[in-house]
Amino acid sequence: MGIAGAECRHYLCGVNFAALTLALSLLSASPDREAADTLASSVSTADIKLSGTLSSSPLAFTELNMQGIERNSVRSAGDLSAVVPNFFQPDYGSHMTSSMYFRGFGSRMDQAVVGIYVDGVPVLNKNAYDFDFPDLRKISVLRGPQSVLFGRNTSLGVICLETLSPFDWTGMRAVAEAVSNGSWKGSASVYRRPSSHLGWSASASFSHEGGFFDNAYDGSRCDSGNALSLRGRLQWRDEGGWRLDNSISAGWLREGGYAYALWDAAGQTLLPVNYNDPSGYERLHITDALSASRSWTDTDLSISASWQLLDDALELDNDFTPASCFRLLQQQTEHGATAEMILRRHPADSRWTCLAGSFVFGKWLKMHSPVTFLEDGIDELILANANAGIATAFPGERLLIRERSFPIDSEFYIPVYGVSTFSEISWHPGIWTISAGLRLNAEWTSMDYGSRAGIHYLFTLFMDDYKSFVTEFSGRERQSFFVPVPKLSVSCELERACLYAVMQRGYKAGGFNTQLFSDILQNRMMDGLMRNLGVSMHGASYDSASATRYRPESTWNFELGSRFFPAERLHIGANLFWIECTNQQITVMAPGMSTGRMMSNAARSRSRGAELSAAWSGGAWSLNADYGYTLATDSDGRRIPYAPENTLSLSGLYAWKLPDGRLADAIDFAASLRGVGRIWWDEENSLCQPFYAVLRASVTLRRGGRSLSLWGDNLSNAAYNTFWFRSMRRDFFSMGKPIRFGIRLNCNI
Repeated sequence: MGIAGAECRHYLCGVNFAALTLALSLLSASPDREAADTLASSVSTADIKLSGTLSSSPLAFTELNMQGIERNSVRSAGDLSAVVPNFFQPDYGSHMTSSMYFRGFGSRMDQAVVGIYVDGVPVLNKNAYDFDFPDLRKISVLRGPQSVLFGRNTSLGVICLETLSPFDWTGMRAVAEAVSNGSWKGSASVYRRPSSHLGWSASASFSHEGGFFDNAYDGSRCDSGNALSLRGRLQWRDEGGWRLDNSISAGWLREGGYAYALWDAAGQTLLPVNYNDPSGYERLHITDALSASRSWTDTDLSISASWQLLDDALELDNDFTPASCFRLLQQQTEHGATAEMILRRHPADSRWTCLAGSFVFGKWLKMHSPVTFLEDGIDELILANANAGIATAFPGERLLIRERSFPIDSEFYIPVYGVSTFSEISWHPGIWTISAGLRLNAEWTSMDYGSRAGIHYLFTLFMDDYKSFVTEFSGRERQSFFVPVPKLSVSCELERACLYAVMQRGYKAGGFNTQLFSDILQNRMMDGLMRNLGVSMHGASYDSASATRYRPESTWNFELGSRFFPAERLHIGANLFWIECTNQQITVMAPGMSTGRMMSNAARSRSRGAELSAAWSGGAWSLNADYGYTLATDSDGRRIPYAPENTLSLSGLYAWKLPDGRLADAIDFAASLRGVGRIWWDEENSLCQPFYAVLRASVTLRRGGRSLSLWGDNLSNAAYNTFWFRSMRRDFFSMGKPIRFGIRLNCNI
């Protein structure tokens, strides 16, 4: 059954004339060409974990410099979808559900398959993955397992973000943008270098999301929101080669949600978004990172440490209908700390290079997640099932509950500790490079849990008044993991080509299903009530805390790849991969539960695929093409849900240099087509989103360090779905964003 999505309402508004006039006046002002040229030509330092440059490394990668980031409108990880072959981050309607899929694998819950590093420091919690990128100097997406050098939850890749440094460029930057749906954004940053040894930078941004979808229940725009981010950085360098870097960033957002529409199977259409309880997400994320590095003639040393705070709250109408069934409030506070030390040796007179390091981390999560059963939920989900069993034994009698709402309250404390050591040795005999690496990971985690629910019940057969009944469920669960991660690669670097073969292991950490506890307690409560009444009911399959465990996911990856440079301005990359996965972590509905979702381990799965990239530039033209194909199946041969089979990105840019330069130095005409699909939604492969493509285009006037862009997104107004799930035997879909237009002004002074 194929569902392409429903036509959704969209709103177009004209660009404010006064804002456009101001933008043109700023654009036509005398430009600072020296500042613009310095920014465009600044050179960044390679990551110490990558011996040499990426172009000579035995891995598949996608790299965007500052100009490429702006031309591709990459402002968050989701904007890299399809631009990076076989990478997809769908818009699930919340910054919390920042799921990423790579080469057929991904996760909607808990642990990620892709890691995000900002200036060499990992983002520990997946809930913080979806954020607006700061001023970026470079984005490097390493495809395939990076577990040897980067550790946990990088089993399919890693995204390395390198921010702009005052030692790269000094000046001021400002951005203003307005979008046709009522969204707008403004940001400003300053980069200063008081001396040759000291540099600092500061930035701030605020954005308002106008939203795209209305809630038919009250007519409100359900997906609007606001976000604020602040960032400061202080850097110091001396003549001896030492570099110190301290950065602190804080991000806050508050958004509505969620635009989940009910599927009408009879009419084969999506009904309007329609739910009665308030829903939304609020997040505060703070990171303080300190690093020190030193380079000698043949040795590099890097030491880094970070502290991270994630404080967020999710409020959700858990049935997504106008009925008052149940709602969820999930509040969590997590403190995290990391420390890493890396040493790399690369003697000029030796064919050997080596890298060794160690990494430790800790996370301390406190969570409060009450699920409140409301009137309709009590009647339909609890009493209806209970009274069906009672009627069999006692015809005409029934169970009553006095409360019209009651919470199932759950609290958790989940600490996670990990330590690892890793090394990689490379031998360079002529044009060949042979590398071997190993990482040893040890991890410990536990979960202290406490759940409680209380009601007053009446059994009409022999009770005259309501009686109190309280169910409590508390205890502790522990898990520990030890995972060795090896890697072996061979590469050959020719004059105009690089060939490589890689075999490596990847892993994703295990954990606990906190989402199951409300259903477990509900089942225990009903079982206890029925026992009190002398009625026996068949319990659910999951009624103990041990069932909340899930094991680590492990993969073996085999890859053949190549990069060709047949001409000075033409680059071509191609690779084939084969992935064997054990204990794949998949999100499923808990058997016997009405709404509970859980992370489960599948027995085995497999992914095979290919990736192709090509880039050409000549004169005023720049053309890029990226394609990825993935065939990911479980042990029964069914396609793995949520990951697209195909990703496609085609983009072109024509830079027209104006002869007089009065209005602008150049006008850039850019267009891109990004497509993904098919995406299977369920394990049975009965529902899918067919392949769809989104067309984007922009016209940009550039003058020195200033630019003014007029852009349009989803110009064909393609209708498609980004998410599916089933709740209370109903199907819900989240729709893609419709056509929209915007104006963006950039100033570098």
